[in-house]
This record gives sequence, C-alpha cells and structure tokens, in this order.
Amino acid sequence: MRKRTEPVTLEHERCAASGSSSSGSAAAALDADCRLKQNLRLAGKGSAEPRCAADPGMKRTLGRRKGLWFRLRKILLCVLGFYIAIPFLVKLCPGIQAKLIFLNFVRVPYFIDLKKPQDQGLNHTCNYYLQPEEDVTIGVWHTIPAVWWKNAQGKDQMWFEDALASSHPIILYLHGNAGTRGGDHRVELYKVLSSLGYHVVTFDYRGWGDSVGTPSERGMTYDALHVFDWIKARSGDNPVYIWGHSLGTGVATNLVRRLCERETPPDALILESPFTNIREEAKSHPFSVIYRYFPGFDWFFLDPITSSGIKFANDENVKHISCPLLILHAEDDPVVPFQLGRKLYNIAAPSRSFRDFKVQFIPFHSDLGYRHKYIYKSPELPRILREFLGKSEPERQH
Repeated sequence: MRKRTEPVTLEHERCAASGSSSSGSAAAALDADCRLKQNLRLAGKGSAEPRCAADPGMKRTLGRRKGLWFRLRKILLCVLGFYIAIPFLVKLCPGIQAKLIFLNFVRVPYFIDLKKPQDQGLNHTCNYYLQPEEDVTIGVWHTIPAVWWKNAQGKDQMWFEDALASSHPIILYLHGNAGTRGGDHRVELYKVLSSLGYHVVTFDYRGWGDSVGTPSERGMTYDALHVFDWIKARSGDNPVYIWGHSLGTGVATNLVRRLCERETPPDALILESPFTNIREEAKSHPFSVIYRYFPGFDWFFLDPITSSGIKFANDENVKHISCPLLILHAEDDPVVPFQLGRKLYNIAAPSRSFRDFKVQFIPFHSDLGYRHKYIYKSPELPRILREFLGKSEPERQH
C-alpha cells in the first residue's frame, strides 16, 4: 500500500513546494505540465478502444481460415482413404477387375438399334442371331462387299448367307472391350473393308450389346469359334481371315490356336493394336498409372485377374499358330503401348510354328495420329492388305 501512494504523495509535495516558492509563471508552467500528463493518460485509454473494436473482425477472419483448412483436410483424408481402400476392395472382389477388363456394361454409342445396321450407314448389312450354347444368344452383323449393295436391298437372311459362297474373301472381325458391334470406329472399318471387296462378319460376345450371357474368356473364345464354324459351313473354298482388335486380339489368338490344333487354321490372322498378355497390358494401361508404384501392385491388381481365369496370353498362343500373321500398331497408341505390339512380333517371328508362313509387323508413325482405333483411316491399308494376303484386290463391279 505504501508503494502505490508514494508517487502521488511525492508529486503533491512537489506541487505544494512549487506553489509556495515559485512565481506565477512557474505555477502556470507546472499546471501545463500536469495537464499534459493527464491528457497522455486519457489518450492511452482511448487508443485501447479501437483495438477492442477490431478484435471481433480479426477473430471472424481467423475462424473462416480455420474452417476452410479443416474442410480441405477432411476432403484430402477422404480421398486418401478411398485411394487406399480400392486395392483392398479389388483384392477381396476379383469380379470388379473382370468387369474393368471387359467393360461390356459400357454401351457406346447409346440409343442405337442393333437390329437395324442401316441406321449406321450400313445399308448392305444383315443382322442375325446365333446360339453358341444353351441360354447364350449372340447378335451378328454380316456386311457384304460394297459392289453388291444394290442387289442386297430388301433381301432376307437366307440371301446373305448364300452370298458367303461367292468369290469374295471373308473377314471375321473380333472387336475389343467396351461398346458394341455398332461402335463408330468399328462401323468405319467395316465400310473400308467392304469397299475393298470383303465380306465382313462381326458379332457381340455374350454379355455385350444385345447378346445374352455372362462374359468370360472361355465364353468369348467359344462364341468366336461358333461364328467361324458357321461361316465355314457356308463359304465353300473362299478364304476366311480373322481380324482382332485390342482385347479382340486375345480372343483371336485363342481361337486361331484352337483352330490350328484341330488342323483347320484360317487363311490369315490380322492383329490390330495387340498386347502380349493381359497382365502386361493391365500394368501398362493408363488407368493403372495412379497405382503402378503402389506397394504390392501385382498382388492387389494383377493376381485377381489371373484368379478370375483371364489370361489372353497372346505371347503364348503365337507359339502354337501356323498361318500368316500380320500385326498393325500405331506408335501413339495410348491404350495398348506400341512396345507391347513390337514385343509380340519379336516373340512370334522366330517361332517354329511360323517357319513356313509370313509374319509381318507394320508400324504407323505417331505423326499420323491413328492412336488406338483409327488405323482404318490409313490410305496405305488397302495396299498393306493386298500385299500381305498375296492376292490382288477383289475385282469390283461398276
């Protein structure tokens, strides 16, 4: 208590002493000094009020920043959790990986009637339905050579079947995953091949498009075998070539290996954008980029494919194929890397099974922009097919 009153007492005594010993001017100076100190104390109190008023605004700003950071952190944790959970989900449910390989549930383009190929500009095409097995029905398109398009108008299925016995060669086309036999790039290829004088027979595997059944590698191969036998039963001595694209190359080599083992090989095999085997393709696919370096990638993602019975082992099949082989691949293919097609060729070329047959690899430069599914645009394609198949282009009628 003494310490608090001491400065006040000293100041009072100093003022009293000054009043008794100084002149009036000195008293005035002292009064001014006392007023100045009082004003400084008041100013100090007043300056605190704006700070107090500013505090709520600063608190609101900080609160908003903290809330934003909290929400951002929550989103990042959710994404990280989802990223980590997917490998375990795929491992526990191998069927997920099978669906991602087949993509048969992706029907592009939508809202097209596969019973009416003429709606896609194929006015010389007939739609069939075949039954490879009980409870399995597959939709088939048969496009005749373009030179016959006038004769084909209004004709029924029997007329189209009989046309297979004409002098024009036949291409059995096996499409890749996703979409249907009515996919845009597929339709354009049919038109090109038809204009060159080929019959084109294509179909949707069980579970694709309007075909009935459950997809599997075995089932897809059996569907292809059934269609091939159906063609051979109607084509007489006409050449029959098998053309596979992307995932369809796996079906094609499965089919041709089986045909060679039973000694009824096709006249040639054409592989467009092929891979070596499904494990290497899955590892190279752009969808796998975000997990490619994930610990245990093979165990989480590739082993479930194998356990689902999906192999599509082109690299193994070509060692048992005995017929001419043509491989077409674009250098800028973003789906099936170009090096996989080259690797498959390097496996096939020295194989003893091709000892008496032509094996050819045709690359398409990246500047052409053919990517994964536009090789049909190449103006060189007619010449390539004509030279490889060893026959002149089928004669056209005018």
